[in-house]
Amino acid sequence: MASVTINDTTLRDGEQTAGVAFTADEKLRIARGLAEAGVPELEIGIPPMGPAEQEVIRAIVAERLPARTMVWGRLCEADLGCCAATGADLLNLSIPVSDIQIGHKLRRDRDWVLNTIRALVPRALERGAEVCLGGEDGSRADAEFLFQVLETAQRAGARRFRFADTTGVLDPFSTYERVVALRARSDLEIEMHAHDDLGLATANTLAAVRGGATHINTTVNGLGERAGNAALEESVVALRTLYGIVTGVRPDRLQPLSDLVAQASGRPVAANKSIVGSGVFTHEAGIHVDGLFKHPATYQSLDPALLGRRHAVVLGKHSGTGALMRACRELGTELDAAQAERLLTAVRDFAVRYKRPPETDELRLLHLDASNTAAVARLN
Repeated sequence: MASVTINDTTLRDGEQTAGVAFTADEKLRIARGLAEAGVPELEIGIPPMGPAEQEVIRAIVAERLPARTMVWGRLCEADLGCCAATGADLLNLSIPVSDIQIGHKLRRDRDWVLNTIRALVPRALERGAEVCLGGEDGSRADAEFLFQVLETAQRAGARRFRFADTTGVLDPFSTYERVVALRARSDLEIEMHAHDDLGLATANTLAAVRGGATHINTTVNGLGERAGNAALEESVVALRTLYGIVTGVRPDRLQPLSDLVAQASGRPVAANKSIVGSGVFTHEAGIHVDGLFKHPATYQSLDPALLGRRHAVVLGKHSGTGALMRACRELGTELDAAQAERLLTAVRDFAVRYKRPPETDELRLLHLDASNTAAVARLN
């Protein structure tokens, strides 16, 4: 667990999110943003899609970014040729390895898969590219056959094997066991490709690292097929916070990257999305706010300063008088206990009615109304 290399596939699997399509300019800006953030490897597209895709891939390669580039294709002669022609550093050549996909999708058998690896991986190497063999549906493959695939790939000259949980069926425990077994049977680099169908993509990715994976696939904001892939921001921060693994990716660049990809993809980020959501460092509940003001560690497991962010307090139904008095003090108004209780009732009513905290001017009006009501009550 000393280190792990992130291979970000926002520009390939991320763009495979249903309905997402990046323009050439957006792909270039995302590639630059990822490289500037310190992501060491980028999977930048699918050359077999045609000339337009190949053109933008070559444009990204021509940028000579401080990141290795990878392209995706099937392990077949046609895809191999157009992938190699892009000039990318790595070719991820994918082939199904589960019986259900070999039999039902390809109408082939296991021997055909092994023979194809033996024949085509060397041809890719002859074209000057390094090869990652993508084991599609690896999580549902027979374990012994998967070992045969790794052995065959290594003998053919591949440098890496992508263990793909294509349908998102793994849990962290089985992921760890599978990667440990792969690591014990092969000297190849092992790359984890996790999908989030059960909400476990990031957890499975961390388990793979614990099991000895040398590389992990991520996407910004967790974009990807169906429920998406392991999120870059979650993986980077969790590896650093839980295991002390510094990936080289700058945490303070994760928010700008998230914003860029959210805009380009047309997929807004939920307010409670971990790491990059707008509300993940925002507090309302009185007991939490009181604790944070006394000492941040009372309700803080992740320092927002690491991400270039900070805590924020809003007023709402669950606020206490302490937060309210502090907010009013920042506006130049001191409240006594009785005033705070009256105003707190008004703030809670406002939050229930409008489903949001009051803004500054609205808080002033609520305070004025509460003061006037109290004055009238005293006169009567």
